[in-house]
Amino acid sequence: MSNLIIGLTGGVASGKSEVTRRFEALGVIVADADVAARAVVEPGQPALAAIAARFGTGILLADGRLDRRQLRELVFADMQARRDLEAITHPAIRVLLREQCLAAPGPYAIAAIPLLAEAGGRAGYPWLDRIVVVDAPVELQRARLMRRDGVDEALAQRMIDAQVTREARLAIADEVVVNDGHPEHLDARVAELDARFRAMAKKGTEAINRD
Repeated sequence: MSNLIIGLTGGVASGKSEVTRRFEALGVIVADADVAARAVVEPGQPALAAIAARFGTGILLADGRLDRRQLRELVFADMQARRDLEAITHPAIRVLLREQCLAAPGPYAIAAIPLLAEAGGRAGYPWLDRIVVVDAPVELQRARLMRRDGVDEALAQRMIDAQVTREARLAIADEVVVNDGHPEHLDARVAELDARFRAMAKKGTEAINRD
């Protein structure tokens, strides 16, 4: 059971997945907020019932599952609807992420939360012990988006601008992983952080045992 929880975040196309894959290769459990967001709206979950109550049963497919496409169109067209949806889903996502991290084997676990800065950083997730921000230059994010999603430069920039600024993300960081396209640097940085977090977790366990 983990006694140290690390939050990991970064802007769109910053390379968060590249970083989490490297942690996973070192045996670290990564709880993904995007996966949790899908899990909390499965049939039978309280969040799905609350969404149906707020948006109507027409938001459900014939099999009782959430019509994600229709809901996405609704909330992107109506800011209040988006806020209402977030008020329903975000608490459930936070609870699930924390449960997964606490139950994870190993000395520490990672909660990968793409919109951590938007959610208030540690104020929104007070149970995070450290926050790692994956950082990349904006021009590199833009180029990656254009290549990955097949979009033009203008749309790629709008996707970047839709998130908080790079500076706002860096302001919540305890640790920064620079992902500037050099895999060998990424490998070394992740290995360094893994050793640091394992040492921190061990120190915490020793303190608990002494108490």
